[in-house]
Amino acid sequence: MIVWLASYPKSGNTFVRSMLASYFFSKDGSYDFNLIKNIKQFPHGGLFQKLGIDINNQSEVIKNYIRVQDIINKSRSIQFFKTHSFFFEQFTNLNNTLGVIYIVRDPRNVIISFSNFMNMSIEETLKFMTKGKGDGLSWIENWSKNYNSWKIFKEHQKYLLIKYEDLIQKPDKIFLEILEFIHKLQNRSKIIIDEKKFKNTIKSTSFESLQKLEKEKGFPEAHKNQNTGKVIPFFSLGPKRNWTNLLDENIINELEKTFNKEMKELGYL
Repeated sequence: MIVWLASYPKSGNTFVRSMLASYFFSKDGSYDFNLIKNIKQFPHGGLFQKLGIDINNQSEVIKNYIRVQDIINKSRSIQFFKTHSFFFEQFTNLNNTLGVIYIVRDPRNVIISFSNFMNMSIEETLKFMTKGKGDGLSWIENWSKNYNSWKIFKEHQKYLLIKYEDLIQKPDKIFLEILEFIHKLQNRSKIIIDEKKFKNTIKSTSFESLQKLEKEKGFPEAHKNQNTGKVIPFFSLGPKRNWTNLLDENIINELEKTFNKEMKELGYL
């Protein structure tokens, strides 16, 4: 069954994927980038191509979301999938969703990280975040709609909200919460933690460790600057990104005005 790792881009999804990949797909919790391949993105072109679906035909892809998930879930074992899509009726359903882990980050820091990652100006990124935009395979929508849409799974006790800031400050506590949530989804009575794997996971997936690993081996999901051709580091400043020093007042005001309700709800205001 599918456990969704859902988030708006540049909110810590890769961080959570790395931790889960390290704990569930390594021998001792030691992380390397090959492990993250065990947690694919949805929608993923390859999943649809196997069924002869034209991945360039957006309406056909969306129409077959549930069909593809039905096939994935035939195995009945837990499978993690990353997505940046907002939740909508055709995206998934309760039968195909074991649970949702939603990762959220202060949008004032998201805009800086996303701007750098996509090689866009802050103004372009602001428009993207406030107006919403979909590409060929995944609808991201605006920041607030993305965040709010997945809350529907709360009603069914299938939802865990993770704040990026908490994950950075208390990785061991938050990762334990994630493992307990996954355990609960499987209706198991008592969770048994592999202490060695747990400690190695926390250590090998710290932001500093991921940053060092990217410098040594490169990260396959990093983008290239369209103008220079140089790779833009995926793990650049991370927790050091401080919007108070990097954003103009008009950008801050626009974000806080547009996302006021959600930012207050999350304790960002």
